[in-house]
Amino acid sequence: MHLRFARRLGLADAVTVTNAAVGFLAAVVATVDVETAARLVLFGAIADGLDGVVARHRGSTPAGEYLDSLADVASFCVAPAMIVAVLALEAWPVAESPVIGTLVLAVPALFVATGVARLGLYTAYDSKVRETTGVPTTLAATLLAAAVLTGYTSPVLLLVATGAFACLMLSSITYPDLHAQDALVMGVVQAAAVLAPVIHALVPMTPAWIGEGFAWALLFLATAYLLFGPKFYWENTHGRTDAEEPA
Repeated sequence: MHLRFARRLGLADAVTVTNAAVGFLAAVVATVDVETAARLVLFGAIADGLDGVVARHRGSTPAGEYLDSLADVASFCVAPAMIVAVLALEAWPVAESPVIGTLVLAVPALFVATGVARLGLYTAYDSKVRETTGVPTTLAATLLAAAVLTGYTSPVLLLVATGAFACLMLSSITYPDLHAQDALVMGVVQAAAVLAPVIHALVPMTPAWIGEGFAWALLFLATAYLLFGPKFYWENTHGRTDAEEPA
């Protein structure tokens, strides 16, 4: 017996499905430790960028763009929504406030729903061009994760941000893809924010604030792209040649 996917999926696809598994882990870990969950979301963002690099150098498969969007549902829709939902339910437990608890859960649920819709639209209409309509799910998830790592864990703030992203993901705002060098910088900062606790454990003399500093840098970079990307970060070249890109 041969596994159907053994001969049809490539190395880039393996990275993509690993991203989906990381998204599942982040959603589960969110019920125990939201900061670790936030770091897993950022790790998923790194994997999401890495699969495109692998696809360019090792080739892609027809399934790649579909797998990419499916994996993004787990890592950049469900996982960040779980982080927000857990923090919101800590403030308004459903058992104590059934109406309020149900209402606050509606916001992350809307985030997942609009994220899925946005990824479907991306796969259908934007995967072959160098810009995308609506706030990318990766960007929204990165901002929520960075906010948690920098201490912005107020349920009200996160619910407002999550609701805003849910609307912006289906907006008509057009975002250009990041240039390769800028995507690399973003990935390095994300990796530093993810690995900070490990580095501090291995090298106890490393100042604890370094990890938070990278999280702040990530929050600044992602916010700058969110606010100014559609207006100032643009390139005139159209027609994507990359097989897989973050959505």
